[in-house]
Amino acid sequence: MPVVRAVCVSVRTGEKKAPVDSIELVVDSGVAGDAHAGTGRQVSLLDFGSMELMREKLPTIGPGAFAENIAVEGLNALGLAVGQRISVGGSAVLEITQIGKTCHHGCEIRRIVGDCIMPKQGLFAKVLAAGRVKPGDPLERLN
Repeated sequence: MPVVRAVCVSVRTGEKKAPVDSIELVVDSGVAGDAHAGTGRQVSLLDFGSMELMREKLPTIGPGAFAENIAVEGLNALGLAVGQRISVGGSAVLEITQIGKTCHHGCEIRRIVGDCIMPKQGLFAKVLAAGRVKPGDPLERLN
């Protein structure tokens, strides 16, 4: 079963996020205190294994470097598509709204490594049911 490995927030868009002990997901808003709360991309998710592969090329990459809110071990194995729902941490429910995004032209990771995974693998979701999420929490596909 997929498991949350890290949760991260940032106060401004366009910058990496910082790992925190837990995040609060708010219905129709996103991550409380995060710069993307209330936007079309309320919550961002990324596969932890993909992040680790990038870390082999650039060892300074850590959780939050791709501006993801939730890093999940085993996320890619779920094969999620737009419209599908997942539960996180027992009470929170997210619906996938977007897969991938346009990369920032000044992306440091792309400049150094030559590639970035968020534009191709990043998942974005809206919050349907609130809840607190922390590392170690399970993530499950609902439909």
